[in-house]
Amino acid sequence: MFVVGFPAGVFATNCYLLAAGPGEHCIIVDPGQDAVPAVAEALATHRLHPVAVLLTHGHLDHTWSVYPLCSAHGTPAYLHPADRYRLADPAATFPPEVLGSLGLLGVRLDEPDDVRPLADGEWLDVAGLRIRVLHTPGHTEGSVVFYLPATATGDLHLAGDRHPSADRLLSGDLLFSGDLLFAGSIGRTDLPGGDPAAMSASLTRIAAAADLPDETVVLPGHGPRTTLGRERAANPFLRGLARPAGLRAAREPQ
Repeated sequence: MFVVGFPAGVFATNCYLLAAGPGEHCIIVDPGQDAVPAVAEALATHRLHPVAVLLTHGHLDHTWSVYPLCSAHGTPAYLHPADRYRLADPAATFPPEVLGSLGLLGVRLDEPDDVRPLADGEWLDVAGLRIRVLHTPGHTEGSVVFYLPATATGDLHLAGDRHPSADRLLSGDLLFSGDLLFAGSIGRTDLPGGDPAAMSASLTRIAAAADLPDETVVLPGHGPRTTLGRERAANPFLRGLARPAGLRAAREPQ
């Protein structure tokens, strides 16, 4: 599978494009502020054709460019229903002092015409890829992660990644973790809709999944990529979360 990633806007939110390979249909994940020019460049450079936008949650730093991209390419956007209200007035779900400090107070964004709901445990068949949706609330009510097992990804070619170790071939499962899990940290829970107890349960679900191997490549909403094994071993928020044998919450049925 082919993945292009770059940080966008003042929030440095990671936007990703994923496809079976160059010249294929692709999915755009979390197009944040000012992502449109970089997305257009990646589409042209790698001859990609977008067919969907996937949103890990409804915060405006992850949804900022969803309307212009969906409108330009005639694609649907996918978002968990619990975060659907955030598209209508994204600024209302961020503290005014945060928006004011960034010069974004009062910002309003248009909603895509076609917004489709995501459900926990469902498999999406998009752009020739099989993607599992896992509902992981805590950062927001409707936060999700997107999981692709190794059987669906083969080798991962990460191109155009502005973080270290770009343009490498990797093998293994792939997890788009949004603002649930970062390299060495986790998403905040003090914004409207955040819930520390739900975050703890979501982290436990991911860390304890016996069929999410340590080699799983984690592509987070902010910061550099990591692996699930590295976070299980060193992330202070994941240490001590046991992986019970036999838990099979994420693998595609045979």
